[in-house]
Amino acid sequence: MKHPIYYLPPIEWWHNYYASANAELDFDEPYKKQTYYNHCLIDSPQGSLKLTVPIKKAESLCHDTPLLMRDIRISEHGDWRYKHWHALETTYYNSPFFEYLQYDFKPIFEKHFDFLIDFNIELIEACKSFLQMPTLQKAQGSKFKAQSSSAEIQNTKQREYYQVFAHKHGFTPNLSIIDLIFNMGNEAPLYIVNQ
Repeated sequence: MKHPIYYLPPIEWWHNYYASANAELDFDEPYKKQTYYNHCLIDSPQGSLKLTVPIKKAESLCHDTPLLMRDIRISEHGDWRYKHWHALETTYYNSPFFEYLQYDFKPIFEKHFDFLIDFNIELIEACKSFLQMPTLQKAQGSKFKAQSSSAEIQNTKQREYYQVFAHKHGFTPNLSIIDLIFNMGNEAPLYIVNQ
């Protein structure tokens, strides 16, 4: 099964990855705006917070040919890397495992990437390494149906797990995998397997 290359993919993405026999990343999937390709949802004191990686406006070579995910370049305006890491640090500083795992992720946010796909893959690989999942393979073509909006993905029923701000606004399902990792640590892989 071929999977879209999302920015810190939501938990459902990881469940689909684990459940598929031959998981591969889809380098040739058409890029779609307003999707998880360049944004993720994390928890915050005010509820779900969307982090969006700014991208450079691009056009396909032919008007009838869609832009592919592998061609999308990151825009460097707005100091977004610092803002995203600061949001993660602020949100998860008091989570049980942030202190131990922050050094696996912070260097990725400090590194420069030209292409969105490279940034996303590096984060996916860091998560996958922690979750002890096999290496994702490069794929051609697409068979995985990408969700077009966060609302579509969030409708999935999910077992509750510990979240830092659940006492304020209840459990928030299908946030980024980073929420599960920082909150559940070594139990995160079991959650993915048993979901």
